[in-house]
Amino acid sequence: MVVSRLVVWIAGLAALAIWGVYEVRPPAFDPQAFTRPFGELGNALAGPTARWDSVWFLTIAEDGYGGDASRAAFFPLYPALIALLAPVFGSLLAGVLISFTCFTAALAAFFRLATLELGGAAARWGTMALALFPGAFWFSAVYSESLFLLLSVGGVLAARQQRWLLAAVLGALAAATRSAGVLLVIPIALLWWDARRADPDRVTFAGLGAACAVPLGLFATCVTYAAMGRGFFAAFDGQENWGRAFRGPWAGIVDGTSAAWDGVRQLVHGPPPPLYFDKAGGDPMAIARHNVLLWLTLVIACVLLVAALRRLRPAHSAYALAALLLPLSYPVVPQPLMSLPRFVAVLYPLFLVAGLWLSRRARPLAVGVLVLSAVGLAVVSALFTDWRWVA
Repeated sequence: MVVSRLVVWIAGLAALAIWGVYEVRPPAFDPQAFTRPFGELGNALAGPTARWDSVWFLTIAEDGYGGDASRAAFFPLYPALIALLAPVFGSLLAGVLISFTCFTAALAAFFRLATLELGGAAARWGTMALALFPGAFWFSAVYSESLFLLLSVGGVLAARQQRWLLAAVLGALAAATRSAGVLLVIPIALLWWDARRADPDRVTFAGLGAACAVPLGLFATCVTYAAMGRGFFAAFDGQENWGRAFRGPWAGIVDGTSAAWDGVRQLVHGPPPPLYFDKAGGDPMAIARHNVLLWLTLVIACVLLVAALRRLRPAHSAYALAALLLPLSYPVVPQPLMSLPRFVAVLYPLFLVAGLWLSRRARPLAVGVLVLSAVGLAVVSALFTDWRWVA
């Protein structure tokens, strides 16, 4: 935890010291200065925590869901917690404190779950892999990733320990944090089934009830939006405002692979003409790099998913499959794999199997993999802090 956050902060502050802030970004994306409420030094220190979607969460915490219909894509639990603490700490600091606290607790829950499932060695390596994953910089930023990770891992851990009421509450809260939270029905239900088969006389139907309670978080979100006048299906309509539309299972793999291939051709050729990927505006070379890196993230996720299907119990592997299928079924035309690293970062089963793999490798190789991952974390932290798009 501490080492990974030092990587994020050192890399982010180094980026600001070397490049300065990409000046065109803050006025354009944060006209109300929610991400820069302090003085020059304070804003620099907070830089690694507040960029891009942080503006949306802080805006919702301050002003609610009025105005832009795109706000509905950001589920209410995280900004509600920020708003709750904002009178004491201010919105930005409240968001950072929530993210830090949730990430710390999420790592502890993940370590406990991994120990129960795979043993202490795999748990240690898996926890380090999660903390040093290149996309892990979001866990200390004003984003909902750390809260969702805590609620999802906590809910599954509670189910693993047959604490069904706690599993129901945490699962429902996860479904009120982001849409993928409703998929926690899968691991909770399958863990109940495993326990029921192992000891049918002792395990009641409470676990099945816990799984059925998870969608209540999504339902409550829809009711909340309806009460605000946004409409019952505003959460789903909001995704369309961000360019996400259902294209069929795994359509993102096809579109993302095509975009990555065009990206490789553009990088090899150099600046246009010709323009190989014409579905996005902006710098074609930057777009090409993004699409290639997103595709590499997809490859790593798929490799880990296959390993999870082979090595983990169905409760975990089926959840990973469904949670990865969801964004891949809703690709964004200008960037088919947009935000994939964020979706992967909270897929705890992938890090369970990563920990298992690392624990079975020679120590120099395992350490080398983590060092390489930490370098990636440093690079994306620097880009994020400088307002460069990284997902």
